[in-house]
Amino acid sequence: MNMEPRCILLVAPVAFALANWLPNDVAAADLQEAKVTQVVQEVKVLPAGGAARPVAVNETVRQGNAVQTGTQSRSELTFKDETITRLGEKTIYTIGGGRTIELGSGQFLVYVPKKAGGAKVKMGAVTAAITGTTVVGNVNPSGVVEFTVLEGTARVHLDRAGQCLLVVAGQKVTYDPIAMRLEDPVEVDLQQQLNSPLVTGFRQLPSTPYINVAIQNQRRAVAGVGSAELARALEAAGGGPDQFMQAFNSLLVRYPRTEICDLTATAVRMRPDLADRIVVAAVLTCQPTRGYTKDSKDFKQPVGKEISCECVQCIVDAAVAASPRMADQIIAAILAAAPMLRDCLPEPCFPSNEFIPPHIIVPLTPQVPPVVSPENPPTTNNGD
Repeated sequence: MNMEPRCILLVAPVAFALANWLPNDVAAADLQEAKVTQVVQEVKVLPAGGAARPVAVNETVRQGNAVQTGTQSRSELTFKDETITRLGEKTIYTIGGGRTIELGSGQFLVYVPKKAGGAKVKMGAVTAAITGTTVVGNVNPSGVVEFTVLEGTARVHLDRAGQCLLVVAGQKVTYDPIAMRLEDPVEVDLQQQLNSPLVTGFRQLPSTPYINVAIQNQRRAVAGVGSAELARALEAAGGGPDQFMQAFNSLLVRYPRTEICDLTATAVRMRPDLADRIVVAAVLTCQPTRGYTKDSKDFKQPVGKEISCECVQCIVDAAVAASPRMADQIIAAILAAAPMLRDCLPEPCFPSNEFIPPHIIVPLTPQVPPVVSPENPPTTNNGD
């Protein structure tokens, strides 16, 4: 899938929707080699089929090689597309092919620019698909995996058990190798995450402004700012579903763009039964550069402009994270209102944290035992 933010012309057909989600060959080559941009104490490179040796700053590490850090050691690698991988102490990282980052064990931070085509982070049994995102995590030798999103979103897969979880900024998901499943995402303090040596011990991340916005939104959510504003608007409008939507729309028109996704999540948590209507209303606020305007009723009247796919993805992810069980209704509402947004919609995860039910092949006709006549009893193999 093509994970970079895009704009879609809503009056055009979606013939290449599937192809647009797949990384192209140029982007796929970007993670096959990296330059070592920082070394702290003991950092070694393990060439394929060769002996381990110390690695130096500005050295290029290529596909098939591994980087290993010692005790109280750290390192940073930067790829051609400006993707950054930072390694904590006692960490093993293998340069993979395509756009896959493979962590054998230890602590890591990964930053993928928003227009780099996305990447996959493989952590033992767990794989995370990230799109313009900053994440931190830890792969314990025991098999426990912890994965936290600092900004953006991620889809964490446990393929062998059939799990897929949407994880948004400020959430952590843990894989338990004993239970062999992904636990429910939990909230973490983003400000505390910035105290990690993988943040403080290096240059400032290019995604720092996005992380700061995520911290601000998290503080607003903890303080209940969005809920309080909705409650006040609802009190003025009345108490029914239509009145809730009226109150929500009154806030949408004056909320900053950076807080629309957070407001959407708040509204969906308050009224999950209205999640489909809330998301469609929020998508209408995506600043059109050449798409549909807010005056176009349900996107039905094309005006020859575009709408930001990045905005649509942010709103949908925020809403689904707020009410996972409404995921199908949310997607259906977007497609009913604007079918041309199909290739803007992010990869779906399952509506809730549950395993895929096994596929059992059932005979087309029930197997009914034959009727036995008293005059013709069944014969046995021994002739009795």
